Amino acid sequence: MRRRSIFGTSLAVVAAMGLAACGGGGDDSGASKTVRVTLANHVWTENIKAALPEFEKQTGLKVEITQLGEDQLSDQYNVKLNAGSSDLDVMMYRPLQEGKLFAKNKYLADLSDHVKSNKDWDYADFQPSPVEATTYEGKPVGVPIITEQEVLYYRKDLLAKAGLSAPPKTLDELKAAAAKVKASVPGTAGFVARTGKSPAVTQFSSFLYSFGGDFVDGSGKATVNSDAAKQAYAFYGGLIKDSGPANVSTDMSWPEAMAIFTQGKAAFYTEANSLYKNATDPAKSKVSDTVGFAPFPAGPAGSKPYNIPSWALGVNDASKNKSNAWKFIEWATGKEQTLAQQKAGVPGARTSVWANPEGTASYPKDLVEAITASTKDGVAHDRPVVVKVGQARELVGQPIVDAITGKDPAAAADTANEAFQKFLDDEAK
Repeated sequence: MRRRSIFGTSLAVVAAMGLAACGGGGDDSGASKTVRVTLANHVWTENIKAALPEFEKQTGLKVEITQLGEDQLSDQYNVKLNAGSSDLDVMMYRPLQEGKLFAKNKYLADLSDHVKSNKDWDYADFQPSPVEATTYEGKPVGVPIITEQEVLYYRKDLLAKAGLSAPPKTLDELKAAAAKVKASVPGTAGFVARTGKSPAVTQFSSFLYSFGGDFVDGSGKATVNSDAAKQAYAFYGGLIKDSGPANVSTDMSWPEAMAIFTQGKAAFYTEANSLYKNATDPAKSKVSDTVGFAPFPAGPAGSKPYNIPSWALGVNDASKNKSNAWKFIEWATGKEQTLAQQKAGVPGARTSVWANPEGTASYPKDLVEAITASTKDGVAHDRPVVVKVGQARELVGQPIVDAITGKDPAAAADTANEAFQKFLDDEAK
């Protein structure tokens, strides 16, 4: 049976590499004491590698790690998963980037029995939104290991200069405060954020949800031209156009937007909490001692920032070593390891660790409060949940650019919705 290519590599290339396909859903009859784990280059990975001797001593298993950059990781999965190869046991993957594709193609094993088997491991301890993002058709196919939420970064000193006593709690207050700072502090933008068509989608998503919109409705129909979506596009684009940096470009991702903020050129910035050290580290930021954090401001539908797992662990469904693969995941995502990771600055998905003072001691107090608020009503996705994520982001991101450049955001949303619906229809075939 032909299997769909993951990232565009032809299956002829797979064949040419001589990788023999093994039957999907392999059993553990040939279980090995060696667990083959493929991980991305990340501080989480480095922390796990340092702790591995403990796991190997406890279990008598040996862990063989393959560590790759994101592009190399994608290439390896493309080749091996398409071929049905069984020489991957545990996979570190991005639930919102390739999760739906992997689950749809049955590359990820159903973990339903495993997550229920150990009450001390406590699956119920994981936050609902990251769990939702690692679930497919009602079945858990991954375990979240690293989370992100969108929060408001702000400059305490600039608020004081503008006569503002506290960070804004609503989007309307944010708009007014940004305009006031820009007017009262020459040469400083009131607000900065991502502006690139694709990169901005993730941060725009929290605005969309807080206005009461989403990318699709419950039936899977495109809704980027709903009244709520049109208001969100107009608000986000207008905020940057009216209160953003002078001559702002429309190709900024987070490094460019963060640089404007950390160089002291903006008062407010909405961004992923995982990047906070760029703003608070004196070696990276000129304003490190004046940065504050606040929950994402509430819109007409309340404060609804995303709360997502940026990375998760799953088991290759073709692995013949699933039981031992799960032992590794169970250990790596347990309360002890999650606490150790979070103490090292890697935000996890366990509620108990966020409630533990040890788990938050290394974070700024106001950031912890902002993250805690985000996890209560957080939305489980920060982009359309589709197979071809990159193409979808380009489509739904166009109205952002149009709004920033002064074009009619409502008309842009209508055009985008038509194209996005066609995309969804094509993907469903």
